[in-house]
Amino acid sequence: MQTDKALNQVSLNRRDFFKVSTSAAGGLMIALNLPGCASVPAGSKEDSLRPNAWLEITTDNRVIFTLDRVEMGQGTYTGMCTLLAEELDVNPESIEVVFAPVDEAYKHPEYGLQMTGGSSSMRVMSPLIREAGAVGRAMLVAAAAQVWEVSASDVQTRDGKCLDGQGRSMAYGELAELAGHQKMPDSVPLKVAGQFKYIGKYNKRLDAKAKSFGTAEFGIDTQLPGMVYAVISRPPMVGGVVKSFDASDAAAMPGVIKVVQVPRGVAVIAEQYWQARQAQLKLKTVFEAGDIGKPSDDDVFSLYAEALEKGGSKEREEGDVALAITQATKTLTAEYHAPFLSHSPMEPMNCTAWVRDGRCDVYASTQVPDIARAVAKRESGLGMSDIQVHSTFIGGGFGRRLTQEFVAEAVSIAVHIDRPVKLIWSREEDTRHGVFRPAALHRLTAALDENNQVSAWKHEIACPRILDHYAKDAAGAIVPGWAPQFMVKVGAKLAALTTADSSPTEGAVELPYVIPNIEVSHAQADAGIPVSFWRSVGHSHTAFAVESFIDELALQSGGDEVAFRLKLLADRPRDVGVLKAAAAKIDWSKPPAKGVFRGVAVHESFMTHAAQIVELSVKNNQIQVHKVVCAVDCGQVVNPDMVEAQVESAVIFGLSAALYGQISFQDGEVQQSNFHDYRVMRMNETPEIEVVIVPSQESSSGIGEPGVPPIAPAVANAVFRATGKRIRKLPIVLS
Repeated sequence: MQTDKALNQVSLNRRDFFKVSTSAAGGLMIALNLPGCASVPAGSKEDSLRPNAWLEITTDNRVIFTLDRVEMGQGTYTGMCTLLAEELDVNPESIEVVFAPVDEAYKHPEYGLQMTGGSSSMRVMSPLIREAGAVGRAMLVAAAAQVWEVSASDVQTRDGKCLDGQGRSMAYGELAELAGHQKMPDSVPLKVAGQFKYIGKYNKRLDAKAKSFGTAEFGIDTQLPGMVYAVISRPPMVGGVVKSFDASDAAAMPGVIKVVQVPRGVAVIAEQYWQARQAQLKLKTVFEAGDIGKPSDDDVFSLYAEALEKGGSKEREEGDVALAITQATKTLTAEYHAPFLSHSPMEPMNCTAWVRDGRCDVYASTQVPDIARAVAKRESGLGMSDIQVHSTFIGGGFGRRLTQEFVAEAVSIAVHIDRPVKLIWSREEDTRHGVFRPAALHRLTAALDENNQVSAWKHEIACPRILDHYAKDAAGAIVPGWAPQFMVKVGAKLAALTTADSSPTEGAVELPYVIPNIEVSHAQADAGIPVSFWRSVGHSHTAFAVESFIDELALQSGGDEVAFRLKLLADRPRDVGVLKAAAAKIDWSKPPAKGVFRGVAVHESFMTHAAQIVELSVKNNQIQVHKVVCAVDCGQVVNPDMVEAQVESAVIFGLSAALYGQISFQDGEVQQSNFHDYRVMRMNETPEIEVVIVPSQESSSGIGEPGVPPIAPAVANAVFRATGKRIRKLPIVLS
């Protein structure tokens, strides 16, 4: 549990020290920062070795790693420790991990924010963390060489010790203080694959014990002296506002301390959580619709259809699609519908905030601690330096914890009371009042020539841009979308990202198939329903449309669907590699069992290539998925077991969405509320999942999300072979 003592332990402790940052050339540059530019790990000692923003070695032989990418189940905790351990020559299990405070040193090199997302942690941080360990090791070796009066080339390292050829050894802790005074090396060599002891081989999960025995601290575990609890009654319609409320009955309930109106509704503060919930039932609140009115699903897709008819911006143009279509022997057009989806992480949304004595402490399961701090600044009126964000383990993110409305809510309540207050959302509240994967409408048209070869491909997409819901313009006005309670603009980086938001078309613009004439366009259409990044983002719906339509074309051309794809992927060796690997694993040349049908899909996302083949049966209009084979090429693998686990979880996550996932709106209100009507896959429904890791010499790429996009089209394609019915709308419902 978080305690007041823990609060003090993770407070910013600023000293002069070296940090590692990326150079313009993409390598690593060691630079001396001015005082206060970065933060040292919690509990650092003056005589410890602190060569950079991530590593500290103390004189009592502790190796402390500051993890600046949050751990939300995806394995950064283990993966980053493995990288550091490899170059430092220590056992990964000997490393102590602390979560990074908000600091410039820990901003994502590409996003300009202290953010975990985009399946980018290992890809972006791998060279930085490896070099951080190598720099520390080099300084320890230099210290040992000085003590023994030998050349640094005569000193070896192994298992946290420096050794020489004469039987002498010193633990890293014994050398830490002296090592801290060594000259920073101009450059350090990194190990090559043949020297790896842990990378690609280490299969333990370092946070497993803490999570199994309940000692891992999640945001919802926070406990502070004098802490109280809060819940919020929000408008049932998206974008709604409070018109009036009567709190007299609620305020009289046992344990109730205050009832206050906050930006998103009416908050009840009580001594205990259940007291706050019971009092909430006594509130008499009148809500009314906001600026976006009361949209329903039909309104949303009518808006999308109108946008397609008006036409959108061209995101990719090759050849002359219009001419190819007029000259075609045959054309095929299909529309695909993808619904709004909930993230539904297992840890409910929560945040503990404590505003007192001119400072604010925030304890939150957040993917963007610096945005959380900016939101807390807005709600509290305090300065950035007066706000401390304490990161925790996260019980599932999937992009849901990129938006910070739960932090804003907690701080907006905390300003009304001088005690720490924990805000907890119920499952129903997160389902109805959260943010959603955007719904999307796709229209695809293809032309085939006299030889049944695809001569043109036209892909039109209508959906909102996600980042429109995140930023404010220079004048402070809200960019179109339902944004006030979500994020505030943080510097020019986010503004630039907003204008270049590729989420509507990612996975469509990068169409891998060799087709002479290609056109991909996006028609901006936004009903104002709050949307955000969802696991695999735009790929989650573009892959469904692209791979379903490719399958339809394979049928039109009269070819085998795997062979058809392989022919069109002639210049894409990594896509070919995963598709062949999946086909080999399932023995594609051999027919499946009687009554079992197969579907295939291949897709690249987050620089990782994935191919999936599904085996399923259909009985009484009920789909049973028996087996999924997924082959992935994610570059250099740090932890094979973690790759398999992430792919397996992505398959289950994607299957849940493909078979059941839908957030629907009627008169502005979400119709689902909990897992009984927003279903996720149960254990007895889960298929056999086989993961094939294709060996690769490429750099590490993302693995948390790439297993999601191919599963929906693979299932849809198999259902067609089982029933003769093309699936063009998700979730898949047979009747």
